[in-house]
Amino acid sequence: MPIPFSDFEKVELRVAKILAAERVEGSSKLLKLSLDAGDKDEAGTSVPRQVLAGIGKVYDPAAIVGREIVIVANLEPRMLMGLESNGMLLAASDDTGPVFLMPERETPPGSAIH
Repeated sequence: MPIPFSDFEKVELRVAKILAAERVEGSSKLLKLSLDAGDKDEAGTSVPRQVLAGIGKVYDPAAIVGREIVIVANLEPRMLMGLESNGMLLAASDDTGPVFLMPERETPPGSAIH
């Protein structure tokens, strides 16, 4: 179903770098990611963002640290298994599971996707 372009403009897509990743206890598919998504505090210091993602059956947490991904940065926070998720990573899906959407070359964390 088509949406107006004005609805698409509301979605804030950004490049984020995975700083840390770990399995969520009690879930076979959820990973807790700590991301550099360009967020800063009042002093201008970088602040990590926590995002939970259902990629744990396909991705090993240790193997994805350092990767750049694309996230939706302006979703309302959501509680999953008692943890707050502040965004959503974008992934394609095929018969083997999710596949990250990533920039083709190194891009500064927080870079806007247009």
